[in-house]
Amino acid sequence: MKYLQFVSEYDRYPETRISGYDDQAWQGWNAVEEIIRSIRDSERVLIVDCYPGVDDEELLPHLITAFQPETVIDANEILYSGEKLTEMLNPFLTEDRVRGKMCFDTVDRFIDQEKLSEAVTRLEEGHRTLIYGFAAEKICSQGILVLADMARWEIQLRYRAGMPNYKQNNWDEDILKKFKRGFFAEWRIADRHKRTLYDRIDFYLDTNTKNEPHMITGAAFREGLRTLTRRPFRLVPYFDPGVWGGQWMKEVCHLDPDQKNYAWSFDGVPEENSIYLKYGDVRVESPAMNLTLYQPKAFLGQKNYARFGAEYPIRFDFLDTMDGQNLSLQVHPLTDYIFQKFGMNYTQDESYYILDRQKEGGVYLGLKEDIDPEEMVEDLKRAQNTNQKFAAEKYVNFWPAKKFDHFLIPAGTVHCSSKDCMVLEVSATPYIFTFKLWDWDRVGLDGKPRPIHIDDGEKVIQFDRRTRWVQENLIDCFEVLEDNDRFREVKTGLHELEFIETHVFDIYKEVLFKSDGEFCMCNLVDGKSARIESTEGRFEPFTVHYAETFILPAQVGDVRILPVGEMESVKVLKANVRFM
Repeated sequence: MKYLQFVSEYDRYPETRISGYDDQAWQGWNAVEEIIRSIRDSERVLIVDCYPGVDDEELLPHLITAFQPETVIDANEILYSGEKLTEMLNPFLTEDRVRGKMCFDTVDRFIDQEKLSEAVTRLEEGHRTLIYGFAAEKICSQGILVLADMARWEIQLRYRAGMPNYKQNNWDEDILKKFKRGFFAEWRIADRHKRTLYDRIDFYLDTNTKNEPHMITGAAFREGLRTLTRRPFRLVPYFDPGVWGGQWMKEVCHLDPDQKNYAWSFDGVPEENSIYLKYGDVRVESPAMNLTLYQPKAFLGQKNYARFGAEYPIRFDFLDTMDGQNLSLQVHPLTDYIFQKFGMNYTQDESYYILDRQKEGGVYLGLKEDIDPEEMVEDLKRAQNTNQKFAAEKYVNFWPAKKFDHFLIPAGTVHCSSKDCMVLEVSATPYIFTFKLWDWDRVGLDGKPRPIHIDDGEKVIQFDRRTRWVQENLIDCFEVLEDNDRFREVKTGLHELEFIETHVFDIYKEVLFKSDGEFCMCNLVDGKSARIESTEGRFEPFTVHYAETFILPAQVGDVRILPVGEMESVKVLKANVRFM
């Protein structure tokens, strides 16, 4: 072991067991087909509404075999052609390689009403009918409804493997452009449609694993989501390499040692991560967005729901540069800029909590006292357009880091982690809005230059955030709130310009987290494992291990957290939205 003094018990496949529905879950096409056959004689219409990305070539033959329809209606045909959809979406897609504008349309805008009428007419003929595809429920609201779903990470992996966007032929297009179309348009439209189906669906079909579907009843699915609002749980993490990636997560998170590196882990991003729901021997994977969209108030709390709507506003992720390279020098947009240009109503304020570091690891943060802003921007542009390197140390402060330091990064602050750091990034959720200013004269893993956005960056850099201000306002701004023989509580941030508040608890015996009826997100940042108990017996004790992120939903109630094992202590970072 290079980085830890103990064997990590990090769980890459966290499950939540759902009681009472073991007989309403099935795995594999044989079992799924049997259920469809069982409804064939009593139901004339089977509606399979598919999230964009679900594989038609896999699903359709099995559905047709089992249901034996006399008529098959392809719901995808009621939507405009791929060319027409692109024309309609172009204002949201823009010419930028990475970012577009948020699309707030519903699927109704993209439906050809004449073709919809034709589909409805075919349905009225009374034949046993299979309606299949995205927005299938728009054709008929009566019949057995199946929601065929897929997680965003699986969609991204399929993009990389060549899958095109919805009704497109862009198999070989730049993966960043495929992702942009999904993020800004397709997923937004699809999620709004899916949200109208939750209380109506008869079956939920998990299509994330090719040729190995998992299906549950709609009742089991809804109860699974409700269960998650009443107990601690973890999201399913995923990991990805990067040009600057390191080696720490390989050891701690039990990743493939033969891979060159791992740069990111999303271990706490409900917009991107999945959840595993376990029914007997069947494990169903579902996008965590389903929980946010279906149970927003119970999950987030009344205040968070009132402020953000059905959107989870905090993100935890890992940035691993241990034995790796510097991140790109970057800045995030101010709230007004991100709203005016991209349609987001809050921005990516963030912070770096240092889980580990070695050698000369540190953080680039804020500008030096005597720099000339115009000269700095000109040097950035010159470095982008010529072979001249950007002298980052001339303009940007470098702060050596220690384990458990906390660097606060309100939007508009120039920053990046250096090599040899393991960062728990605590931030607001709009993670795609990073304006790279300088990428240390390198290309990405695909051999292409990574996108640089100096034109955007220069408009949002706060040039008055210089050395003294940064030191006084953004580095280890710790305030001890309580210190006794059971625990020590320290407020570590964030800055008053950021809506997230973070506290770190050194737990020797136990600590009580009193519920305020709002969610919080936590990570076990030190110690082997901890147990979370309900003071009112609302859930079975829940164990977390080192580096695992866990969520305490709004309805979870008061909890105790205590170390597991004698003579042990643990450290927990807790983040919540500040409403004062």
